[in-house]
Amino acid sequence: MTRNDRHLTTQRLRDLVDSGDIDTVVVALTDMQGRLQGKRLHGRYFVDEALAHGTEACNYLLGVDVDMNTVPGYAITSWERGYGDMALVPDMHTLRLLPHHPATAMVQCDLTWLDGTAVPQSPRTILRRQLDRVAEHGWTALAGTELEFILFDDTYERAHDLDYRGLTPSNQYNVDYSILGTSRVEPVLRAIRNTTYAAGMQVEGAKGECNLGQHEIGFLYDEAMVTADNHAVYKTVAKEVAAQHGKALTFMAKYDEREGNSCHIHLSLRGKDGSLVFWDEEKGTRSALYDHFVAGLLATMADLTLLYAPNVNSYKRFADGSFAPTTIAWGEDNRTCAVRLVGHGPSARLENRVPGGDVNPYLAIAAMLAGGLHGIEHELPLEPALEGNAYTSGRAQVPRTLRDARDAFAGSAVARAALGDDVVDHYATMADVELSAFGAAVTDWERRRGFERM
Repeated sequence: MTRNDRHLTTQRLRDLVDSGDIDTVVVALTDMQGRLQGKRLHGRYFVDEALAHGTEACNYLLGVDVDMNTVPGYAITSWERGYGDMALVPDMHTLRLLPHHPATAMVQCDLTWLDGTAVPQSPRTILRRQLDRVAEHGWTALAGTELEFILFDDTYERAHDLDYRGLTPSNQYNVDYSILGTSRVEPVLRAIRNTTYAAGMQVEGAKGECNLGQHEIGFLYDEAMVTADNHAVYKTVAKEVAAQHGKALTFMAKYDEREGNSCHIHLSLRGKDGSLVFWDEEKGTRSALYDHFVAGLLATMADLTLLYAPNVNSYKRFADGSFAPTTIAWGEDNRTCAVRLVGHGPSARLENRVPGGDVNPYLAIAAMLAGGLHGIEHELPLEPALEGNAYTSGRAQVPRTLRDARDAFAGSAVARAALGDDVVDHYATMADVELSAFGAAVTDWERRRGFERM
């Protein structure tokens, strides 16, 4: 059973390998940073060997920084532990073509230790365990991610040589909803849309955004794990397609002093039979469960912000009047709040506006489910909706630095109860590594201010 008719069955893959139409299978895991890592296997080797037995990868993939440096502090991986292997177990429901690469398919993997037990710190495992909790209540979780990027006319190689400064954005003015502005870069946008559709994603469309060269390609909501899997693949595919067009794009949360890249996450629950959980059809209003879920999301927002905003740069987005939230509050279709409620009936859903384009979707959706379930299981009451401008409301604030978010997460009894001590300690260490690296860096801002004048 495939996720849709554009995904591959195992037998279809065998046939394509036999005919020579597929000669490469990308075997990928998602790392802590939300990136795809793994191997390219020959198609024949994959169907003859890896399909049944999987493959292995060094466990340092869940214990390195963004630059792939080995760093101390992780319980599962270190020089003292010998940097052993993890098993990559293909999830054949994720098998898809990568049409922008010749004769190539991809499969995403779960991570286990060599004895077959799941690696708790793996992002996919973390999300799966929260989905298991949802299932125990008789529900399924649906999610959609809205991911923005900034497109540049420079290649990635040129951007590197320029030290990522002085790049040429693909649009020179605000093209939010502009048909003319998006036409300027339609060859790239169209290629990304069509490539991801052929790779099994449910593409909705593309639109311009506020920053120079900023765009968003949207996808239809789906089951939460499907959405997270597609999100991870989409980010890689979008970068690869941009590179094939001689351009570069970034999903970093805050590239410059203008608008940052957001990743609003929409989420709702349904019964396993498709029945509504977030809506009372008889009364025509939100259900009590929906209110408890939103209350839990708000109550845990500060504790779990680290999983919504995992990097030093993430916190540069949070600025008053920027459409990025600063206030822990909810509102009816209110874009100044951290949580925005939209839709009614089958479309009733919440939008978490805290995550940026650098978010790991597995961790963020898992955090939202953990927070919402906390609210349901403790029947937390929902405060009245915030009306007006949340930026000037005087309400509690989203953590404004990675240090604050890290400390709230590490000290959170709710996070530890929902995710486990091993997960909390692991991702608190990831924050420590990021903070240490940033603390040691000397920035351009410091040089400009201090070189001559101090």
